[in-house]
Amino acid sequence: MKVKILNALLVVTSLFGYLEWGQTNNMFLFEAEAEILTKLIRDPQSIIHPFTLLPLLGQILLLTTLFQKTPGKWLTFVGMAGIGVLLTFMLLIGILSMNVKILVSTLPFMVTAWMVIVHHRKHPKQ
Repeated sequence: MKVKILNALLVVTSLFGYLEWGQTNNMFLFEAEAEILTKLIRDPQSIIHPFTLLPLLGQILLLTTLFQKTPGKWLTFVGMAGIGVLLTFMLLIGILSMNVKILVSTLPFMVTAWMVIVHHRKHPKQ
């Protein structure tokens, strides 16, 4: 049960990543994902990019683990890695640009990812 809660937290915390570019452009990842999903229906070729597809596939994988009786360890790690690519890059951007908003928005996901790794190390059979 704890694994399902942690996987759900990974999905939820990934949605609150914050992006900022230019002078007046900003967006949370849940807003960007809604835009991506609407474009996926209208014009699928416009969203083909690793930084859009990998996190989306990662979220789908983590969501599927929520419906499994016992979530698979490797499915969890692959899903976490898919989302983690984008959020790690955002963390790096936040550090390099000294943008506290971007930096702080990635920390809940990073802490949750660390908790998942620690949990799976302590309970390798789950």
